[in-house]
Amino acid sequence: MRKKRKIEIQNQIQAIRGALYDIVEIQTIYFSRKEIFIKALPYLALHDWKQMVTDRLLSLGYYVEFEQLDPTLLTGPVMLHLGKLEERKKSHIPWTNIILFLLTVITTLFAGAYINQVDPFSQPLLIFKGASFAVPLLLILTFHEFGHYIESRIHGIKVSLPYFIPGPTLFGTFGAVIRSKSPFKTRRDLLDVGAAGPIAGFVVAVVVITIGLSHSKVVEEVSQGGLILGESLIFKFLSWMVLKDVPEGYSVFLSPAAFAGWAGILVTMLNLLPIGQLDGGHIMYALLGKNQRKVALVATLSLIPLGYFLWMGWFVWVALVILIKIAHPPTLNDQVPLDNKRKIIGWVAMLIFVLSFTPVPIK
Repeated sequence: MRKKRKIEIQNQIQAIRGALYDIVEIQTIYFSRKEIFIKALPYLALHDWKQMVTDRLLSLGYYVEFEQLDPTLLTGPVMLHLGKLEERKKSHIPWTNIILFLLTVITTLFAGAYINQVDPFSQPLLIFKGASFAVPLLLILTFHEFGHYIESRIHGIKVSLPYFIPGPTLFGTFGAVIRSKSPFKTRRDLLDVGAAGPIAGFVVAVVVITIGLSHSKVVEEVSQGGLILGESLIFKFLSWMVLKDVPEGYSVFLSPAAFAGWAGILVTMLNLLPIGQLDGGHIMYALLGKNQRKVALVATLSLIPLGYFLWMGWFVWVALVILIKIAHPPTLNDQVPLDNKRKIIGWVAMLIFVLSFTPVPIK
C-alpha cells in the first residue's frame, strides 16, 4: 500500500512539474493527505503567470490558491496551495473530532467522579459530580488548542479541528492536538501559532486555579496515603495569594477545580519544552532559527538526570523526543525576520515555561 501511494505521489509531482516548468521555478513540494503545497518562484517575464498556472492545474484536476510568502517582496517566492476539485465540492462533518471530544467528556467525568470519591460504575447517575473537574480541565485544553487553531486560520495555515484524546489516566485524557495540513510559511507565523495555545491555556489555568484554591481546604498532614503534587512557581504564588501561609504540619487538599488547574499548568509546561515540534520547539525555532537544535539538545539531555534522580516520568519524554526528533524543520521562508513585538511574546511564552516547570510533578 505504501509503495502504491509513493508511486502515486511521484506521478503527481511529475505531472505538476511538467505543467508548470515554463511558468514558475518549483523549489519545494509538500504533500498532505488531500492537499499539495508548492513553494515556487515565478518567472518575472510572465505577467499573467497566475492565470496560466490556474489553467494548467485545472486541466490536471486541481484548484489553486496563491499566497505571497513575504508580502514586502512582491517578486519573492509564492506558496501555491493545490487541492482536488472533487474534494472542494464535498462538505465534511468532522465526526472523528466530535466523537473523540464526547468520549473525552465521558472519561474526564469518570476521572472527576473518582476525585469526588464517587464510583461511577456502581453509581452511574452520579457521574456528573465529576463535572467540577472535567469542565475546567476541558476549558483549559479547549482554549489552548483553539488558540493554535484561530491563529493558524488568521495566517492562512490549514489545520484540523482539535482532536481530544480520551484515556484511562489520572486526568481521564491524554490532552488534545491539532494536525497541521500545510507548512509554516515564515518564522512569524510559527511564533504566532506556537505561542497562542500555551498562553491562552495558561491564562485560563491561572483563573481556574485561583477559583479552585478558594474552595480548597487546609488540612492536617497525614503520614500515609494520597498523592503529593509538585508545585510550580506560579502554583506556589497563587496558593500564597489565595490561602496565605499554610501552617507547618498542614497541607492543602485541592478542590477538583484546583486540581484541574494544576493539571492544565502541567500540560502547558510539557508543551513548552523547547524540543522538536512541541509548542516550545515552534517558539524557540522562531526566536533562534537553527540554533533551536542546540537548545533542544541541552533540554533533552537535562531530562535524563531529572528522570534518574527526581521523577521517572521524564524518561517517557526522552523516548518521545526520540520519536518526534529534537530539531525543528525550517519554514518555507526563514529569511523573514521577527519584529520586536513577536520577540517579546516568544520570550513571555518561555517565561511561562519557567513559571510552570515542575521538577517532580507527582510523588
